[in-house]
Amino acid sequence: MDGHDMLLSPAGVDALRTALTNANFTANGIAGRLGSTATSGVARNDFRAALRATIDGDPLATLIRVFICEQTEPEAAVAAALAPLSIAEALAAGLVERHGDGLRMGLDLEPYDDDWWVLADVPASARPGRPLHAEHVLGIGGATQTMIGAAVRRPVDTALDLGTGSGVQALHLSTHARQVTATDVSRRALRFAATTAALNGQDWELLRGDLVAPVAGRRFDLVVSNPPFVVGPGTTTHVYRDSGRVGDAIGAELAAAAPALLTEGGTMQYLANWVHVTGEDWGERVAGWFAGTGLDAWVIQREVADPMAYVNLWLTDVGEAADPQRMASWLDWFDAHKVEAIGFGIVSLRHGGHDDPVVRVEDLRQRVQAPMGDRIATWFDRQDWLRGRDTDGLLAARYRAAEGLRLHQEATMGDDGWGVDRQVLAMPNGLRWSEEIDPLVLALVGGADGRLPLRDQLALLAVAHDVTVDELAGAAGPIVAHLVERGFVEPVEA
Repeated sequence: MDGHDMLLSPAGVDALRTALTNANFTANGIAGRLGSTATSGVARNDFRAALRATIDGDPLATLIRVFICEQTEPEAAVAAALAPLSIAEALAAGLVERHGDGLRMGLDLEPYDDDWWVLADVPASARPGRPLHAEHVLGIGGATQTMIGAAVRRPVDTALDLGTGSGVQALHLSTHARQVTATDVSRRALRFAATTAALNGQDWELLRGDLVAPVAGRRFDLVVSNPPFVVGPGTTTHVYRDSGRVGDAIGAELAAAAPALLTEGGTMQYLANWVHVTGEDWGERVAGWFAGTGLDAWVIQREVADPMAYVNLWLTDVGEAADPQRMASWLDWFDAHKVEAIGFGIVSLRHGGHDDPVVRVEDLRQRVQAPMGDRIATWFDRQDWLRGRDTDGLLAARYRAAEGLRLHQEATMGDDGWGVDRQVLAMPNGLRWSEEIDPLVLALVGGADGRLPLRDQLALLAVAHDVTVDELAGAAGPIVAHLVERGFVEPVEA
């Protein structure tokens, strides 16, 4: 896209960048000016301390008051803060707007990660009563942050951001991809993305179209997407939220498109919602999305909401909370399709080129060690390691227990003293899995110090438990594979 497709002219973008840089309007610059107390307050939409810290009227103070604290400021002060960008161009682009006797923000201009700025529409919370534009462009919200944290950040040649919106995911892709392509169905969103890219000195290929249509026939090393995943009857009122697909079909559609989108070894990751239907196993239903794709798939469910909470969330998100008819029709659709809950999570797919792809769909609600993308990358690494070994290969390997593993025991006092009822192995780091284990698993993990091959470790256990090594080996193979997949034990390379 060329400069005419941006919100500002190329010269205007340069002028805005100069103004922001000169004022030190960056994440660190703002934090340094406000201090920790005021910065924490801003994160909670409590601007009192920030306003007290910005009464001087210098450019940084004015930019903070306008774009962070959502204030109306005198036109002369705003003009001085944005110079050399002219107020006329700032108004024409919608960056600021007239309000009362001064100017206020017309767009959300957010300093991000200290080195970047992101342009998006002003959120609904900042303009109560004003309906959102049908092509409203989101800034950095909760789902955006989830996708940022979940993406695998290994260096790649080509990367694709499907449904880029304001361009936040593409910004992150630019740090580890040689070439970034970004698409969106909304022409308006692409103008925002083009402006965000130019403001940050980035050069992306920007294409307009629905989902994968603009890149048909092309393959990428990494594909990420925060798509319009909201589940419902297929009504489209806001393109950032509504895909036009009925139910959770967009998740299945992206899964079906993945094999043709990915290079050999390529990864695709996207956020999705899926329905929990009465009488059906939600995991089996979602696993069906990947049947026949030939891709390794790991789906992790991070949240579950009941229909009423879900509809309230998304109606409030676009300022429609006071529309009882819209709520009723949405809930009626859920009732008609026996939807008892809606799950939210992360889908990670990999084109491994194997005949026996691994598909895992599971709940992972616990807080995990950031960044999630590193955990996902190593999960696929562990699958590769396991795929290359049969039972004999597993028995020949040496293992080390994950660092810091903890054992929690529950016991009951009886006539002969304490009797252990339940033992739970817990990981304090990484994905922080915890699961109940039996004495054999406890012995295997307890003896995993990296010195002995598993077969030799089993020989010692066989003597202690008065069973044969072959009997233990038959049981130990699947157990160890599970422990490796979860990360409770790690293979030690010879």
